[in-house]
Amino acid sequence: MSSSVPSSDFIPLIGQETEIFNWAKSHYRNHTFAKDERVATRPGLLYFVESGAIRIVGQAQVNVIDQKSPRQLPIADSEEVFLGFVGAGQPFEIVSQFPFQLQAQAHLDETELVWLYWEDLEQWPQLRAAVMETFRHQYQRKLFWLSILGQKRSLDRLMGFLVLLLEEYGQPCVEGYYLPYPLTHAQIASAIGTTRVTVTRLIGKLRQQNSIFFKQDNLIGLPSLFLSQN
Repeated sequence: MSSSVPSSDFIPLIGQETEIFNWAKSHYRNHTFAKDERVATRPGLLYFVESGAIRIVGQAQVNVIDQKSPRQLPIADSEEVFLGFVGAGQPFEIVSQFPFQLQAQAHLDETELVWLYWEDLEQWPQLRAAVMETFRHQYQRKLFWLSILGQKRSLDRLMGFLVLLLEEYGQPCVEGYYLPYPLTHAQIASAIGTTRVTVTRLIGKLRQQNSIFFKQDNLIGLPSLFLSQN
């Protein structure tokens, strides 16, 4: 997988952030969320993260068929799967389709969102173009994510997952780049399709090899060489 230096500012809002956020607030379309609070998203709305970070998670409601009888068992909720972050200045939209459900949750305390209807973007044609380019970029990142999930070894999936996140959101430091958002071992495990115990073991192994490091508040990081090699 080709890598590059982190690019958290991949799609700026072309200097219109203040105008858009003020407009949304003047129409009472803003809210500040506590850490882990769920965002009650609605179809047809476009959300912007003004500050903090949003965590996107998914669930699948699965119909279980009893092969020994014609009856259908109750729908069972699967565990939440971590799907990625939306950082400050970035837009997102939540569209669910049965049996898959997507949710947005505040990953940091005092995460502030504003929201607009898509037709509101007609006032800012340059912004609309930037939003569409951002969504195109996010789509490409999801394809990379799928290629990572296709790796057989849990270690390869873990490293690919960390590289992808740090390319997108990594902040520079002496040791390399670190993720400014905390992640639990359980969240990482859900993202790469393994167990929390396995993630804990692999992270311990990588730490001993100096392949990863941790900053304050257990923020995970990678040496620069992992983010610049082809």
